[in-house]
Amino acid sequence: MTAMTAPYLARVPLSDRRAWPMLLVLLGLLVMYVPSFYDLFHGAWSTDKNAHGPIVFAVALWFFYFRASSLVSAQVPQQPAPWLGYPILVLGLLCFVVGRSQSVLVLEVGSLVLVLLGTILVFLGRAVARHLWFGFFFMCFMVPLPGSLVDAVTQPLKIAVSYSAENLLFHLNYPIARSGVILLIGPYQLLVADACSGLNSLFTLEALGLLYLNVMRHESAFRNILLALLIVPISFVSNVTRVIVLALITYYMGDAAGQGFLHGFSGMVLFLCGLLLIISLDSLLRAMSRALQRYRQSPGERT
Repeated sequence: MTAMTAPYLARVPLSDRRAWPMLLVLLGLLVMYVPSFYDLFHGAWSTDKNAHGPIVFAVALWFFYFRASSLVSAQVPQQPAPWLGYPILVLGLLCFVVGRSQSVLVLEVGSLVLVLLGTILVFLGRAVARHLWFGFFFMCFMVPLPGSLVDAVTQPLKIAVSYSAENLLFHLNYPIARSGVILLIGPYQLLVADACSGLNSLFTLEALGLLYLNVMRHESAFRNILLALLIVPISFVSNVTRVIVLALITYYMGDAAGQGFLHGFSGMVLFLCGLLLIISLDSLLRAMSRALQRYRQSPGERT
């Protein structure tokens, strides 16, 4: 009986035999994590520091749906691996209990990745988990980081961003000066806050850049690694651009405009600038790769 049904289960995306247990697990996940996400949307994710969390979570859900819909067409075998899944699942549940009871967001939110991975391994197996691996990795970007780590990392970033913005505007003959992370332009003062330091946008752009690479599926590993590393300076340039835009808005239109709707709009400018730079660099690397291939394939024309 088992030998006859195993090949059948490998072709069927979700058999009736496993449907009800998985629905019960889904119900349990909702009971566990709905209160956590309610607190996130009204707490950490409602701040500028972690505003990228909902975006990453929504994109991760879309990616899981997109990849899960291709399980049958990709002929991914479904062979449950409870010996590997249960330890990961138990570890994730322990992290959730500790994180929820002690208000440690890194453990509470990060446990979702372990719980989902363990559940997939228990019910569907290692092949399905490998098929969905990028979704689990992508979800790590939505986990709020500890405040001590954020403060330690953002301070030098804030100084670097404010220093770059000051020098660029100074060379454009604007009346600007700097005191630490405070920019003085005309009669106005602008504080380069944590949201403008680049850490949160670095995570978001890195996540979106990796998603872009995963969707484009370039064959060259060197090209993928290089583009992923270049997202770091791209994020820095995008943040400097945002600070300059805010400074110019405040200088020409006043403090109310700089802190109002246009302040949020500048965040959109940041991500549009970052994505355009990522796509432009990818196009440049593609053109250079094609030129190098043509150069290698035509040795006779160079003599």
